Amino acid sequence: MSKLQKILVKARRQVFSEMVGNNPSIFQGEGYDFIELREYMAGDDIRHIDWNITAKMQRPYIKIFREERELNVVVATMLNGSIYFGSKRFKQDVIAELVAMLSFSVIKNGDLLSTYNFSDRLISHLKPSKKLYQVHRAVEEILEFDPLNHQADYKNMSDTLFKRLKRKSLIVVIGDFFELPDFRILAKKHEVIALIVRDHLEEHPPHMGFASLVDPESGAVLEGDFNNASVKEYAKKVHLHDRKLYETLRKQQVRFTKVYTNESVSVALRRVFEGR
Repeated sequence: MSKLQKILVKARRQVFSEMVGNNPSIFQGEGYDFIELREYMAGDDIRHIDWNITAKMQRPYIKIFREERELNVVVATMLNGSIYFGSKRFKQDVIAELVAMLSFSVIKNGDLLSTYNFSDRLISHLKPSKKLYQVHRAVEEILEFDPLNHQADYKNMSDTLFKRLKRKSLIVVIGDFFELPDFRILAKKHEVIALIVRDHLEEHPPHMGFASLVDPESGAVLEGDFNNASVKEYAKKVHLHDRKLYETLRKQQVRFTKVYTNESVSVALRRVFEGR
């Protein structure tokens, strides 16, 4: 099978059989209205347990929800040059798998899915749909795009989405976030979640000695002695950047998680959507 087929088959299998299980959707919360309480049954979502009633009755009770309206879910990717990297898998492939799994989950739940791909500009956009073919097209566009010599522009992404999305939406932004985003205005109108895709090697590179490196965004060549001291200094700067990134996202009330190229995509999604 091609890379596209492998990603689609794996994601669809996990969403429709393994990942979601008895839960109606990993996106529950925004479009659901509380109806009543009932006693907990095996397989119920423990996040809906009403702990006050449970304590009074000495038996677990959960809140029952009714779907009030369909969700409008937007998956937006940042396809800049630095995603063309990976020691286990390319970050670009991990982004494609994340989009596949999220998209199948949206379609399975009967919600509207739209996708946007950005770099220093809007690359492509698929209008809201509930058709499975939408997932195929979204993943194919990511895999076929050449991100080299493209820079990330999160301001353009935020401004574009703010202007285009008239209806309140759940926006999932996927990228490596080596630039600090400003989602303040976007997050006031919509719910925004950030998935930070990284490779362990780019956060903790090995000692390479004298080497020539190419910047995947600008094409510039950097030559130098990447010894123990310089590599440690680089790793320190990445760590400081990420601390600032986390602080920025928290202040903007954007939920986030980091997904590494050697990690299970489904586990990472459970972590951010189920609060693990």
